[in-house]
Amino acid sequence: MDTARLLRAAGIGSGDEVVISAFDGPEVAEAVLGLGARPLFADIDPYTYNLDAAHVASVLGPGTAAVVVGHRFGNPASLGAVRELGERHGLLVLEHHEAGAERAVPTARAEGARYLDGRLRGVVPPRGAAGHRYLRYVVRVPGNGRPDRDAFVRAARAKGIDCRIPVPTPLHRLPGYRRDVFLPATEDAVAETLALPLGDGLPPRELQRLVSVCNALGGLVRLPVRS
Repeated sequence: MDTARLLRAAGIGSGDEVVISAFDGPEVAEAVLGLGARPLFADIDPYTYNLDAAHVASVLGPGTAAVVVGHRFGNPASLGAVRELGERHGLLVLEHHEAGAERAVPTARAEGARYLDGRLRGVVPPRGAAGHRYLRYVVRVPGNGRPDRDAFVRAARAKGIDCRIPVPTPLHRLPGYRRDVFLPATEDAVAETLALPLGDGLPPRELQRLVSVCNALGGLVRLPVRS
């Protein structure tokens, strides 16, 4: 059953607020709006890109009825803290799985992800829980946020690397969803993230070339130390 049907079955409707991530596509937000409810955006964990339970707790209000937790890019969210919030405040907690999540992870993709995890130096590899499915292989580009990330994209594409920006604009800054909220981890992720072309697996030579290009380009700047 999809997210919209689950929300509808739980009685979510007009006047209700549903906590979701702004570091996502519009599918969940559209489902919420389609029921007459209001999306309420919470910030993400800066490493897993999934909802930050502490920030979810900070945005809850009397009209909050549900929280939708995604497993971003195939990285399993830590549900325990959010479910505890749900129990404490009487909220519905739903999981949202991205397209492709039900497929078995191809062996070549899993092996390619492990290869990149161990060899990328010019960009910051994904961090997350055991069981990461790498639906997309999303890295952070070190440097001065969006200008350096965008320059990295142009340079990588010029070398034949078909990299993509996973979330060009967070939902809370798009027409139709716009909210005056402060989501620093979301803003940083939008400005710094890049999806590398792992697909269902690359041949060894292509993996080596991908590492070589990324390390050469990313080595020009250094990632600030995060506490």
